[in-house]
Amino acid sequence: MTLKAAGRQSLVDTVVEALRSQLAAGEWQVGTRIPTEHALAEQLQVGRNTVREAVRVLVHAGMLRSRQGEGTFVVSTADPAEIMRGIQRAGIRDVLELRIALEAEAARLAALRHEPADLERMRAALDAQVELEDAEGRPHSGSLELYADHDIAFHKAVVEAAHNTALTATYGWFSSSVREALVTALDDQAMPKVVHGDHRAVLDAIAHGDPDAAERATRALLEKPKRAVEALLAGD
Repeated sequence: MTLKAAGRQSLVDTVVEALRSQLAAGEWQVGTRIPTEHALAEQLQVGRNTVREAVRVLVHAGMLRSRQGEGTFVVSTADPAEIMRGIQRAGIRDVLELRIALEAEAARLAALRHEPADLERMRAALDAQVELEDAEGRPHSGSLELYADHDIAFHKAVVEAAHNTALTATYGWFSSSVREALVTALDDQAMPKVVHGDHRAVLDAIAHGDPDAAERATRALLEKPKRAVEALLAGD
């Protein structure tokens, strides 16, 4: 297998893609050791330094892990960065459906595990958002981005109140796509405005330690924009 590319850095990138493809295809299973630098260099017909740099990239990406004296092992056959790029390319409906799945469970856990500081962060985000609204409950002209930031701050506070490290990290990755979709929706008069009563219902259920009510309130809050998006798509 001979790889050709213009320039050293381009060749490293080419080797990264070749190794990423082999991982995705199941060439090496999770937990197994990949071939040595020497073996990979021969297979790909590139220098060992090029292979070493490519492997370092995939270690940083979380797909491989090097163990001193033992070799390099497969951690994941899926590239987290590629997964995130897929999420960023997703449509608003897809983002909302994933939000419902993540946030409904987060609210349920938050009702069971929240701390006083978590509730304060939720309240502060909602209060800050209200300050930016006009008489019709929509963000003042020129404040849309900041308004979206406060909304995201509320939802992140709910997720963080679940005190689940994996859930918080996943939502942290996802939140940029959530924000992008929210800004788009806020700028569209066909989309429903943010209703603070719906947000307060989530907060109150969490504060009262009622996981079922917290989950229901979260689903109800996010189902409104989801139905609006589905109606717009059906109209198209």
